[in-house]
Amino acid sequence: MKKYLLTGLMVWLPLAITLWVLLWLVGLLDALFASVLHGVAVVTPVSSGAVLERLQHIPGLGVLLVFVVLLVTGGLVSNVAGRWWVKQWDKLFTNIPIVKSIYTSVKQVSDTLFSSSGNAFRTALLIQYPREGCWTIAFQTGTPSGELASHLGADVVSVYVPTTPNPTSGFFLVLPRKDVIELDMSVDQALTYVISMGSVAPADPAAAPVAPRS
Repeated sequence: MKKYLLTGLMVWLPLAITLWVLLWLVGLLDALFASVLHGVAVVTPVSSGAVLERLQHIPGLGVLLVFVVLLVTGGLVSNVAGRWWVKQWDKLFTNIPIVKSIYTSVKQVSDTLFSSSGNAFRTALLIQYPREGCWTIAFQTGTPSGELASHLGADVVSVYVPTTPNPTSGFFLVLPRKDVIELDMSVDQALTYVISMGSVAPADPAAAPVAPRS
């Protein structure tokens, strides 16, 4: 009976956690959408209040709205006029005290992570951390430049070491390139390996397939 219970748990647990995360995300976006509608209802005529009230109770409408806004925004900024408006937007936020530091930092990180030509989180690495003889998975985030490069030299790499089982927190390190080992596994495989605390090991690409018996 214990074996069957554990087997059933292994089948349902990933699905349950996935659904829980999706429902949480949908609820969060719906709550934000409801807040926006509530603000709109304050400045609109009373006759439109009933329509806005009904929209607030449609599940998943916030997710749909976010998807449409992102899609339309991406289409608009793909042309010259759209890029001009983005530049004006950037100028506005980079001239506001306090907001400037937050907006600039987040924009630089997002541009680095989501750029198709960037190298951030494109390579899984094996490094010795937190001491020599202890190995862990890391991800290359780039190559130091500016003052860091002048102090450390050119042959160094920036890496991110995620924590287990929550890879969204971790440590930033700058290491000599000779001290890192590039892995053949994909970033998704490496993240799965970290999140599972090493219990879900990726297949070895160098391992020869076993020939079927005749």
